[in-house]
Amino acid sequence: MSRLETTFQSNRTHHQAAFISYLMAGDPDFEGSLQMARACIEGGADVLEIGMPFSDPIADGRTIQLASQRALAGGTTVRTCLDLAAAVRKRSEIPIVLMGSYNPVMSFGPTVFLAACQQSGVDGTILPDLPPEEATEWCKLSAAHNVKTVFLLAPTSTASRRQAVFAATTGFVYVISVTGVTGARSALPPDLVGRLESIRQASPVPVVVGFGISEPSQASLLAAHADGLVVGSAIVSRIAEEVPLEARARTVVEYVRLMKMACSLKVR
Repeated sequence: MSRLETTFQSNRTHHQAAFISYLMAGDPDFEGSLQMARACIEGGADVLEIGMPFSDPIADGRTIQLASQRALAGGTTVRTCLDLAAAVRKRSEIPIVLMGSYNPVMSFGPTVFLAACQQSGVDGTILPDLPPEEATEWCKLSAAHNVKTVFLLAPTSTASRRQAVFAATTGFVYVISVTGVTGARSALPPDLVGRLESIRQASPVPVVVGFGISEPSQASLLAAHADGLVVGSAIVSRIAEEVPLEARARTVVEYVRLMKMACSLKVR
């Protein structure tokens, strides 16, 4: 089994939802983002999602947009993101998923990119602006390089889009909790639990939920209805605090540990 499959299976066995922590490559710089990745792992993250900065993202809220701007200003490239994944892989077997826009990947060269992913120990990719209906060649190339595909379902996704996502996804289905962009929210939609249950019943792969999750109470609720939870903006905002890097790393460790504990409270 792949690292992703093993991780989801292990969490199911222990009646937990996998905790997926997001950070932006190159924020605050390469070494800083590597330190924050290791902080997420120390805190108990099950999967590490590494953002690839892009100047014109379609799904990022203000917190992640600012992180992307900082990373780009520091010279972060697609190659930097792959190097970060490789540096993490040297010391950890945690599954690594790269998330970003398709434009930089296309410029890099899809085949070259996926070969580099395989070489760097990347387990999967999330490209929000690549719809499954247009991803046939991408899916073939990904399979040839043993890189899992992840596609997204929004609250507005139709039945036909659901089926297209199920057919194209090999890693996990990423359910967007809210209509809109990323960012911590105090409340989640009242229909989210029902939507997750409906998707899980039909999905051939694990179902993960993200966007807006920031509080342990939210994680505890959703852990009973999803195979995994993604938290991004709440981690990125802690990384952006104007305190010494070591202090930021400790804050990230503590926060990830708290959220991972919340993922373990509900026995399904």
